[in-house]
Amino acid sequence: MSSADSIELVDMHPPHADLAEETLRGLSGEQKTLPCKLFYDKRGSELFEAICELPEYYLTRTEISILRRFMDEITRALGPRVQLIEPGSGAGTKTRLLLDALEDPVSYVPLDISKEHLRAVAESIHRDYPDLQVQPVCADFVQPIHVPDPARPPDRRVVFFPGSTIGNFHPEEARAFLDHLADLAGPGGGLLIGFDRRKSPEILVAAYDDSAGLTAEFNLNLLRRLNLDLGTVFPLEGFAHEARWNEQHGRIEMHLVSKADQTVRLGETDVQFHAGESIRTECCHKYGPEGVADLADRFELIHTWTDDEDRFGIQYLTVR
Repeated sequence: MSSADSIELVDMHPPHADLAEETLRGLSGEQKTLPCKLFYDKRGSELFEAICELPEYYLTRTEISILRRFMDEITRALGPRVQLIEPGSGAGTKTRLLLDALEDPVSYVPLDISKEHLRAVAESIHRDYPDLQVQPVCADFVQPIHVPDPARPPDRRVVFFPGSTIGNFHPEEARAFLDHLADLAGPGGGLLIGFDRRKSPEILVAAYDDSAGLTAEFNLNLLRRLNLDLGTVFPLEGFAHEARWNEQHGRIEMHLVSKADQTVRLGETDVQFHAGESIRTECCHKYGPEGVADLADRFELIHTWTDDEDRFGIQYLTVR
C-alpha cells in the first residue's frame, strides 16, 4: 500500500474549555466580540460555500479568474514537488485549480478546526487525486502546528492562503500570523496568498449583507454553534445581522445586534446585552496596492497578480 492509499488525520483540536474561556473573554469587553473561526462548523462551512456563489460576493469569482488567467506563471513561481499546506481549507475550486496545475506535488495538508469538515475535504481530495498523499491536520491554524512530513521529501513547502482571510486579522495580528506562516513554510518555502483591495463602501457592504440573507444566516449560525458546543442559550431570533464599513480602519465589520435587553448564561457567568448592543464577529480589512507585503517581515515579495479592475490581488512571497 502506498502512502497515498490511506489518510491519517492529525488531531490538534483545542478542548472545549479553551473555547469557553475564549468566548467569555470576548463577550466581557466594552465592544463584545467573538472569534470568526467559530463560523466554520459543518453548517457554517456549507453556508460560506453558498455565499461564495452569490452575485454580491465578488471576491471568490474574481480570485478564481485571476488564478485561471495566471496559473502558468503561478506554478512556475512555486516550482515542482511542493508540499501544499492550506490553512482553513475548503478544497474547492481554487485548491483543485492549483493541484491540477502543479508539477508532481508531493502532498496536500489541509488544516481546519472543524474535524467533520476536514475529514470530508481530505476524503474528497483523496478520491479525486488518488496518487497524492493527503495529510489532514485538525487544529486552530493560528496556533503552533506540527506539519507532518510526507513520504517523499518535497523541494519546498508552500502555504496556500486564498480568499481574503488575512483581512480578518488586525494589522499587528496579521504581521504575527504571517510570521507564523513563515514557520509553517520553513526555510526556502513560499506563501501564495489572496487579499481584497479597497473599493466603494457600497460594493463592500453589499458583499457582506446579501439580498438572499445567507450572510445573515451564516453570522447567526455562530450563536447556534455556541449553543450546541457550550450549552449557551442564545436566542437566534433575538439578534440581527449587520454589516458596517469602518473608514478609519479600512475594514468591513460584521455584527450581531441585540434586539432587546437580555441575559445569556455562559457557564457560571451571566452576560448582559442592552438593546442595540452588538457582538462584533468579524473584521475584514481591505488592502492597497502593496497588499500584504508590508506586513510580511520574513518574506520577500516575488510577484503580485490582479484582475483588470484591481478588485482583488494574489501575491507570491518566499521566506527570506
